[in-house]
Amino acid sequence: MAKAGVSQLTYADLQALPDDHNRYELIDGELLVSPSPSTAHQRAVGNLYMLLRPACPPDLEVFVAPFDWLVDDHNVFVPDLLVARTRDLTERNLPRPPVLAVEVLSPTTRHRDLGRKRDAYARAGLADYWVVDPLVRSVRMLERVDGTFCEVAHAADDGSVIVERPFPVTVVPGDLVA
Repeated sequence: MAKAGVSQLTYADLQALPDDHNRYELIDGELLVSPSPSTAHQRAVGNLYMLLRPACPPDLEVFVAPFDWLVDDHNVFVPDLLVARTRDLTERNLPRPPVLAVEVLSPTTRHRDLGRKRDAYARAGLADYWVVDPLVRSVRMLERVDGTFCEVAHAADDGSVIVERPFPVTVVPGDLVA
């Protein structure tokens, strides 16, 4: 929810910001800024993309950040990785919830990704949310049930988890950070 007395930024305001390699998002009109990610973060995102892309059915596409998920004029999210229905995409953004959003935790985003963004993603209608922690080599798969996320699977190190949503794939957290 927007804070009283605080002006709310819009998607147009985001579009006017300079391309300075920071990631800009909006939650309830409040600007969130994330710096360029670490090596471990980039490695996890890249390896997850390489895992998901070949398994992705033709009616879905896998994207790595930055790509805007435009919920409304005051809520614009940029997950580290998302899977979207091809028919839902525009040239500039995704105006409908993706079928999967993934955040890779970092020291600067950990609290936000596990709290405020998780709650905002649930409110926006996201069905599946994965959280990768490269420091402890783990992945948590969450599914929205009755408007809130519930953990449905977890794996760490060289353990594996087989998921069916949004499509079948086996995830080994240790492989994501290798």
